[in-house]
Amino acid sequence: MFFKEKSTPSAGRIVIIGAGEVGFHTTRRLAEEHRQVIVIDPDEEQLRRIQEAFDVQTLTGSGASPQVLRDAEIDKAELVLAVTNSDEVNIMACMFARELAPHATRVARVRNPDYHLLPGFLEKTLGISLLVNPEEEIVQAISRLITMPGAVEYHEFANRRIRMTGMKVDRGPLMDLPLFRFREVMREERVMIGAIYRENRLIVPSGSDIIRHGDVVHFIYEPAALPAILRALEQKRRPVRSVCVYGAGRIGTALARLLEAMNVRVCMIAGSAEECERLSGSLRSTLILHGDARERSLLEEEKIGEMDAFAAVSDNEESNILSCMLAKKLGTGLAVASINKPEYLSLAETVGIDHIVSPRIATVSSILHYIRHGNVLASVAVSNEAAETMEVFVEQNSALCGRRLRDICLPRGVLFLAIVQGDNVFIPKGDTVIEADARVLILAKKDRIAELERVLGEAEASECGGVAR
Repeated sequence: MFFKEKSTPSAGRIVIIGAGEVGFHTTRRLAEEHRQVIVIDPDEEQLRRIQEAFDVQTLTGSGASPQVLRDAEIDKAELVLAVTNSDEVNIMACMFARELAPHATRVARVRNPDYHLLPGFLEKTLGISLLVNPEEEIVQAISRLITMPGAVEYHEFANRRIRMTGMKVDRGPLMDLPLFRFREVMREERVMIGAIYRENRLIVPSGSDIIRHGDVVHFIYEPAALPAILRALEQKRRPVRSVCVYGAGRIGTALARLLEAMNVRVCMIAGSAEECERLSGSLRSTLILHGDARERSLLEEEKIGEMDAFAAVSDNEESNILSCMLAKKLGTGLAVASINKPEYLSLAETVGIDHIVSPRIATVSSILHYIRHGNVLASVAVSNEAAETMEVFVEQNSALCGRRLRDICLPRGVLFLAIVQGDNVFIPKGDTVIEADARVLILAKKDRIAELERVLGEAEASECGGVAR
């Protein structure tokens, strides 16, 4: 979840406070785009890891120290990202940054829900431009994934009027189908294919591409088109009546509350007696179990294998993977694991885990969408960060305004997905003209994002033939 005020994205010096997983991967994404970055952290080992991986500056010290911020020449920064594991350090860093670099945009990672009880207070009082708290977004994503058959990813844009869902294809008429026949088979104008993920490779498709068994196909569609997609994949909506949640942290507790509100029977596995006592006072109908979800005897005794879904969202990624594997072996219908480490993402897919959610990817996506150029309203990572889908607002002087799609010179690996113009939502064609104040959904492969930003940032653009794929 994020809160955003209108601001001009930064292309200059970026100060990142925190070299943990979020800081590391934010640095990686920005370094790949050749941004000028300096990373601050008191842990020299974490900084050494970043120095060895990326061409960026580092500085040892606390981001909550005004002197350290001065040493980092924060007065020259256009953007300050405070993403340590401490909400308080992040808030203080932004507070001092407001004084030392008043012109800079300030972004803070703030996870404790108590800090969000006074909406707008931190933003207005301390001048924080964006509060990043992706845990609520992760909870919503899990609830959607366990009720959407075959879904691997799910995203919403334009106030939920356009949706993007990655679905695994293992049967149905789309198998071995050339994409130029997609409309013929689908018989639905309100859906298109935005990308295909195959063997750890993202394909931005053309009409000659063919859907293969095991592909994850990313459908862009209006909500009313979902039944046609499910029919083509030979999938049916399944009712979820029972879910086991492993992990008693903020994500697990919030997920249990949401499932309770959906009248789902919930049991939660907590690792300590203290956690069980805390949960008993905050959850209404959830059955709370004290134990280790990696123990087969516990799962068998509580008949976890008979439950519709198992969600492992503890802080221990290895435990999440192992407990999901065990739950699936015992017969649980669907397993979801929270994983941050990139090396575990592909591993989880190969061992039979149905869905993966990543608080780290969600956090980085929330941060990156804020610093994108060209009036980017939202940006989400697709297929383990192989690409981004951006929702772009088109102003009167935009390079996109008043032009047919086929006349806009997009970089290779970039694709128009959908357009919202007033009350109209539609999948565009080559002769579609983009009007002022429209919202345009664009997918871009990771290595093409910087080029796309240059196109979006131009007020004038030269004519060129064809829509780049």
